[in-house]
Amino acid sequence: MEELNKINEKLRKNKYISNDQINTTLFLAFQLHKPILIEGPPGTGKTELAKVIAKSFDRDFFRIQCYEGITYEQIVGEWNYQKQLLYLEIAKNSQEDKNIFSNEFFIRRPLLDSFTNDKPSLLLIDEVDKADEEVESYLLQALGEKEITVNDLDTFSLNNDLIVILTSNSQRTLLDETKDRCLYLYIDYPSFEREIEIIKSRIQTAPENLVEEIVDKTQKIRKSSISKKPSIRGTVDWVESLIALNQFVPTRENLEETLTVVVKNEEDRRKVIEEVLNRL
Repeated sequence: MEELNKINEKLRKNKYISNDQINTTLFLAFQLHKPILIEGPPGTGKTELAKVIAKSFDRDFFRIQCYEGITYEQIVGEWNYQKQLLYLEIAKNSQEDKNIFSNEFFIRRPLLDSFTNDKPSLLLIDEVDKADEEVESYLLQALGEKEITVNDLDTFSLNNDLIVILTSNSQRTLLDETKDRCLYLYIDYPSFEREIEIIKSRIQTAPENLVEEIVDKTQKIRKSSISKKPSIRGTVDWVESLIALNQFVPTRENLEETLTVVVKNEEDRRKVIEEVLNRL
C-alpha cells in the first residue's frame, strides 16, 4: 500500500526502522483520529517512536511524563498563587482592578498546551501505567470530549489536528475504557535482522561484523535469567564503546570489560558472564 510505504520512508529518514504493524497502526491513527496505546518491555523504543513521528510529520511535540502521584494540576496547569498574592498586595495601594483568575496568573502544563496549540501536534503520555486510575480517567475523558475545563478560567476546545500516543510498561492493568478508545500496538525487542538495521542506521560507520557480533550477544543476554534486559539504546552504546576503544573485533576479554554498558547491576553482570560469555 502506497500510504504505508510513505510512512515507512518518513520514519526511516529519521533513523527509525519501522515494520508493517507500526506503519499500519500509524496510518489508522491518522485516518481515524484515534489515540495509540503502545505497550512493550522497557527499552524497546516506545518513547522514541513518538518523538520520531512528531519529527517525521512536522508536528509540535508535547510530553506528559507520568509518575506515581502525578496530579491533574501537573498535566493541565495550576494557578500561580504567589503571583496572585503579590498582585493583591500591590493592588491595595492602587486603583487598578484586575481579575486574578485570568490567563496571566495561570501556569499551563503539556495537556492544555497541546490542546490550544495552533499547529498540528503530537502529545506523548509516557508511562501512563504509573499514574493512578483517576488521572487516567481524566486524560481519556479530555481526549474523548476534545475539551478541557479549568475552573474559574475557561473551557478550552481542541484547536489542532492532535495525535495522542500513550505508552505503558504494564506496571498495572489499564482501564478497559482506555483500551477501548485507543488503537493498540505492542512493541517487543527487535528481531536479529531488525536490530542490525537499527544499529546501522544510528552508527553508519560501524563495521558490519562488529554490529552483527554485538547484536548476537545482546540478544543472547536478553534470553538469560537477568532482572533487566538490555535496551536497544544499550546495544547502540555497546557498539559505540568498542569503536571508541578501537576494538573492532569482539573478544571474550573486551566484551567482559565493556559489559556494564548494557548490564546495569552486579548480579546481572555475573549471570551474563556465566550464562553467555563463558559459553563463547
